[in-house]
Amino acid sequence: MIAAWYDRQGPPAEVLQVGDLPAAEPGAGDVRVRLSVSGANPGDIKKRESWLGNPMAFPRIIPHSDGAGVIEAVGTDVDPARVGRRVWVYGAQSYRPFGTAAQTTIVPDSLAVDLPDAVSDEIGACLGIPGITAHRAVFADGPVTGQTVLVHGVRGSVSSLAAQLGRWSGATVIGTVRTKAEVDQVSSAAADHVVALDSEPEKTIRQIAPDGVNRVIEVALSANADLDAAIVRNGAVLAVYASPKDRPELPFWPMLFANVTIRLLGSDDFPQDAKDAAARDLSKAAAQSALSIPIAEIMPLTRIAAAHELMESGTAPGRVLVSLP
Repeated sequence: MIAAWYDRQGPPAEVLQVGDLPAAEPGAGDVRVRLSVSGANPGDIKKRESWLGNPMAFPRIIPHSDGAGVIEAVGTDVDPARVGRRVWVYGAQSYRPFGTAAQTTIVPDSLAVDLPDAVSDEIGACLGIPGITAHRAVFADGPVTGQTVLVHGVRGSVSSLAAQLGRWSGATVIGTVRTKAEVDQVSSAAADHVVALDSEPEKTIRQIAPDGVNRVIEVALSANADLDAAIVRNGAVLAVYASPKDRPELPFWPMLFANVTIRLLGSDDFPQDAKDAAARDLSKAAAQSALSIPIAEIMPLTRIAAAHELMESGTAPGRVLVSLP
């Protein structure tokens, strides 16, 4: 099979290679998926870059955990009727060396989710890590129907899906952006209200939600902790999946008196039943056209280094995908 891989960490143009590797056979409980599209995520970049000094987890890595394609072979203990089904894949390179930047990948049966006919492979390849993280952030602490959910950085891949899932489930969603100039760049499908963080955000959020918000989906805890403490209602949940500083300072007493629950989210290690629930809801919402995912560019596998460089630049106005030959 044709695949991309790296044997050492470093800049994409220096370490990523494209060539032929042998295709593996699925073991017990596994399926082999012939991929059409591979989805790149920030986590894939961090693994290649040795983020936080983390070493290579395996001697050779085929990057990317997300993708979409067709099941072409199954191992024992898997229903043979799955062969030929369109699926979206997540977690392919989580605790495994070989991800989706290849013509085929092998994953446990549960990580290959049936892709509804109405959903394209491109959208399917965008659902994995961002969608499952978003779903857990929104729903880990119960339903949000009738509640007010604040989603920070609503233009991001995780946060945009979190906002859309919240609205799909009947919540009122307030999204934030960094500047007033970005407000008009947020799709009406993503949020009921959009607030710029450079324009009296506490006052504006309190005008929308006088009693405070029930849930905060947080991408920048160290930057937003004071604002979060000021706009939550009693008993709110702060669901956090990223922070600019790894040791954020918190306004302890305001959060304590508001009885805030802080939930930290590491997507690779969510309980499997939570991942399964997320996969079902993501497929259902996508089939109902409730999820809008902008795709910035689709590059051929031979240009995977350029795809990684585009992601690293922070200039891509949407998801970056890699197409497989």
